[in-house]
Amino acid sequence: MGKVAAKIKVMPQSPEIDLDQLQDRLEESLPEGAKINGFERDDVAFGLVALLPTVIVPDGTGGTEAVEEGFASVEGVESVEVENVGRI
Repeated sequence: MGKVAAKIKVMPQSPEIDLDQLQDRLEESLPEGAKINGFERDDVAFGLVALLPTVIVPDGTGGTEAVEEGFASVEGVESVEVENVGRI
């Protein structure tokens, strides 16, 4: 069974959110078997910065749905959107 890499765009609720703490909370919310393989940051507008974690999940676990749900439940997250998905 292979693995899937997904780049997910996580928008914080406001520019005042501490992005380092938000990254830690996102890592803690991952389901079993998933891991983050790095973060990028994207300046959106008016001081708002989106986090773009690349998440690796096993191919047979139903895709990225569990990761998306976990990220969406994290305090300080406004929205979660899958940007790109591919097999590795």
